[in-house]
Amino acid sequence: MQLISDVRQRLRALGANPAHESRILRHWVQNLPLDAGKQPLQGWLPKAVMEALPGLFAELDGLLAVRSEHAGGDGLSARLLLGLNDGQTVETVLLPRDGVCVSSQVGCAVGCRFCMTGVDGLIRQVGSAEIVAQVVLARRKNARLKKVVFMGMGEPAHNLANVLDAITLLGREGGFAHKQLVFSTVGDERAFAALNEADVKPALALSLHTTDAAKRADLLPRAPRISPEDLVDAADAYARASGYPIQYQWTLLDGVNDGADELDGIVRLLKGRYGLLNMIPFNSNEGLPFTRPSWERARAIAAELSARGVLTKLRDSAGQDVEGGCGQLRAREAKGRPARVVRIHA
Repeated sequence: MQLISDVRQRLRALGANPAHESRILRHWVQNLPLDAGKQPLQGWLPKAVMEALPGLFAELDGLLAVRSEHAGGDGLSARLLLGLNDGQTVETVLLPRDGVCVSSQVGCAVGCRFCMTGVDGLIRQVGSAEIVAQVVLARRKNARLKKVVFMGMGEPAHNLANVLDAITLLGREGGFAHKQLVFSTVGDERAFAALNEADVKPALALSLHTTDAAKRADLLPRAPRISPEDLVDAADAYARASGYPIQYQWTLLDGVNDGADELDGIVRLLKGRYGLLNMIPFNSNEGLPFTRPSWERARAIAAELSARGVLTKLRDSAGQDVEGGCGQLRAREAKGRPARVVRIHA
């Protein structure tokens, strides 16, 4: 039972109607007890449905198991390595300011050269119920949870149906504002088309990383061959239609995408756009051929871009101090090595 549609089908087979389904799913996603609300489920639901709920919720709870938990040095973030029923693992990150970052795939087919997630390619899709289960787990750890970002392991556009099903449930029954659901993508025409047609329209984060098409093809070898100019045009159109500014994601790689040519390109592409640039210094890893620029250098770049008219926020990836960049905890467990604590300047 990895899909939300499987849960709905089970409930219908027991005699639940759409209103019953919605209420039951709301209880699951919002961690509500069965007797919560002015009209408790007991006596309102069909008897067969009510009798089945404890077992159904137990199955949903069993979709994930915490394999390890690594608290960040900021005291606010934590990275969780979660086991799925088939033995595979995904990573979920509890973020500062009451957010959670969830994974949509085991592995990834895009193969970004600066990301550990794609080293072994795509292993399998994460089902819509497994995606939502990550949010439920995060809510149990932080009852104030108010934001869900799809920026963990995987490319959401490559698991579009499951991700959009999860977003729809979270936006309707989950109690999340639509703008607090963030769909992150390297850029895919199918994703832009589906988001524009969706009933629950999330905010959009576009992984840009460079303004040079040839360099982008090298850094993101299996991303769709859409030029940075066309990507930004499509993202900007969605931002203006949805009313939510785009978050342009930029992993800052020392000596790769931090030169004057790239800064000029950023200003050319993003100045005047309805969005902001999130600049995140690379999360150094011994298995990848890139290095993290100094914090002083990163701060100077962000300041220059802001001065030139591009709203830029310099961010530090949650989990740096536990070697917890996307895919790193999973990779270390696969090698039989625990996450190593690394102190960094922040």
